[in-house]
Amino acid sequence: MAETLSSLQDLKAATAVPTEEAPVYAQKLDAFGRAYATGKRKDAVARVWIKPGSGKVTVNGRPLDVYFARPVLRMILQQPLGVAKRVDQYDLMVTVAGGGLSGQAGAVRHGLAKALVNYEPELRSALKKEGFLTRDSRTVERKKYGKKKARRSFQFSKR
Repeated sequence: MAETLSSLQDLKAATAVPTEEAPVYAQKLDAFGRAYATGKRKDAVARVWIKPGSGKVTVNGRPLDVYFARPVLRMILQQPLGVAKRVDQYDLMVTVAGGGLSGQAGAVRHGLAKALVNYEPELRSALKKEGFLTRDSRTVERKKYGKKKARRSFQFSKR
């Protein structure tokens, strides 16, 4: 009934579990040849469509430089393209709503990274390593009763 194992090699062979292959991701495009993804950050939600082009970026119908005037926000938005070495190879059409400009830039970055993976699945490992595919779950903490803000108490008066 019980087999006798003479060495560690026999033990490994007896307890070996077949490993699964890494999942193969397929390209996901719509009828117009675009890849679509949704990105979120704080209260902002961005819908991103990418297609091969010259690097034109449109955010809510306006050029990137007009909508995101601060250079830091534009840099945040371009990070996934820089990591993937695809700067000026895709045209982006973005609609973003909710939150402030910083949250919106983060949402666009998240959506752009996901859209790049939908268009070129082989970029997944590089973008995942940089953390662009992970949704940043930090949001504003709710206000509690008996407090002025989430954690700040009302001013204490000794007398």
